[in-house]
Amino acid sequence: MQANVYDTARPMRGGYRDVSPPAAYQARETTRLVDVREPLEFTGELGHIPGAELVPLATLDRHFGGWDKNAEIIVICRSGARSSGAAETLARAGFRRVMNLAGGMIAYNAAQLPVVRP
Repeated sequence: MQANVYDTARPMRGGYRDVSPPAAYQARETTRLVDVREPLEFTGELGHIPGAELVPLATLDRHFGGWDKNAEIIVICRSGARSSGAAETLARAGFRRVMNLAGGMIAYNAAQLPVVRP
């Protein structure tokens, strides 16, 4: 049986784990991808990961109430700073399998993984 992405991700102090861009891409069909950037960033030059949903950071608390607290979630931003804070917020709210995309979309693009651009 293949390990899930959360079990192979690096534990961080805030109660979440850091996941590499390749691991995030491989997990995109079985993991909730939450991009916390602004709409213009989501559709901008860095693009977004196929299957990611846009939930701007300022609106996160209005969206996560109905989410499964046991589901794997990868939080994404430009560089990993906003998403690490959002991942910590989700962990404090009781989400058990939260991950941050290490290095954000900058690292994801540097890894030359598929992106959606308009």
